[in-house]
Amino acid sequence: MRGLFKIATAASALLATALAAPITKVRPGNGTDIIITSQNTVNATEPAPANATRPAPANATVASSTFKIAEDIAVSNGRLPLALVNNFAGAINAYVTGLDSNNQLVMLQPDGTWLYPVCDPSISTPQPVNANVAIPLGGQGSTTQVTLPGYISAARVWFAAGSLEFFTVYSSASNGPSLVEPSAVNPSDPSAAVSWGFVELTNTADGGLYANISYVDFVGLVLGMSLLSGDGSVQAAHGLQATAVASICSLLEAQSARDGMPWTDLCQVDASGKPLRIIAPSDHVASNPDAFSDYFTDHTNEVWTYYSTNTLTIDTQAAAGKVACTVQGDQLTCAGDNRGYARPLAGDIFGCNSGPFAIEAGDNDVHRAIVPRLCAAFDRTTLLMTGGDSQPGLPSTSYYQSAPTNWYSAFIHQTEVDGKGYAFSYDDVNPDGDVNQSGVVADGDPRVLTVIVGGPLSG
Repeated sequence: MRGLFKIATAASALLATALAAPITKVRPGNGTDIIITSQNTVNATEPAPANATRPAPANATVASSTFKIAEDIAVSNGRLPLALVNNFAGAINAYVTGLDSNNQLVMLQPDGTWLYPVCDPSISTPQPVNANVAIPLGGQGSTTQVTLPGYISAARVWFAAGSLEFFTVYSSASNGPSLVEPSAVNPSDPSAAVSWGFVELTNTADGGLYANISYVDFVGLVLGMSLLSGDGSVQAAHGLQATAVASICSLLEAQSARDGMPWTDLCQVDASGKPLRIIAPSDHVASNPDAFSDYFTDHTNEVWTYYSTNTLTIDTQAAAGKVACTVQGDQLTCAGDNRGYARPLAGDIFGCNSGPFAIEAGDNDVHRAIVPRLCAAFDRTTLLMTGGDSQPGLPSTSYYQSAPTNWYSAFIHQTEVDGKGYAFSYDDVNPDGDVNQSGVVADGDPRVLTVIVGGPLSG
């Protein structure tokens, strides 16, 4: 989930320019041809906030009649147009994976139809997907248009400066294949040497489109996106700057020099020594359990001491409303919660899914609402700040202002053009009315999702 690019009036002018340009068909097929258009320049306007919820917010930017082009695109039965803009100085392949409306694994083929991968249930090891599922983008400055042929959930649109390899393995739960995705943390993965990234999306009949840029697991190939809705409004998450990987690695190296923690170890380099990607600290701790072992210890002790005599109020932003929490014994307990919270370790804080933040079957709605808000407060180091006794309550400008904190997340947001894009699992936790740092774009009537690869467009 998750560069300073410009979106024309906003995405509509980009789309209009693309459709008006000379078209080259690539592997045509049954009315869903992939087309590549020549496109070099777009003009800038400021798009609407990315924290909009379905339907598009009333204050979203509504452009002029240039959006009429989108109204002519048939968006029915989940047929969602994607405009894939290449601003990378090299060859890029795109891939689409997800679950169709019947919850079956699908991958988009170059002819615009779904591939339903198969696997042998008698083989327990991952089996390669040998079908051609790579969609080559045009050269730098071009836009490749792809139409998803139907509704899709739990999907990813992948982009790679090279080729990615996918595998399937039989799942007894679904009685069919499950996807084995490329791994950014496994040095033996066949795609390990490739620079890649993805945007996540779900597009359903009842919920509409929900998409985001995610850096929860790693930072890789730079992406940005915008969503054009049926009413002409535009939401955008501009993503990281073009040189983000090298910049963040430099920031992490400097942080290691300051606090002695293994932030530098999060950076991976290619064969030439050039920064390739940055691994999230949660994944680093998963493979190196001693890393960051005592990083948050003093801080969590201070939090526990403070809230043994003071009340922490957590706004569930749901039916339970605001819930009072205090430390009793060695656990933080909250009114209406079915169980308490032990002191989290570094891995628990970075990952938000282990230790006291692991959600179990039988946990009630209060517990499920408190976990993301409490973990976000630890990642952003806001619990002991003035006003931090109300969570979420402080504005995003108060996040990551003191150590110890999640510097991986802090430096990602510092390097993003607009500060938006998931940098940890619960980056969508924000006070009502504040900026949604997760970089989500969502709408019940989506017309075009534009993704820009490789950083800023000039113009």
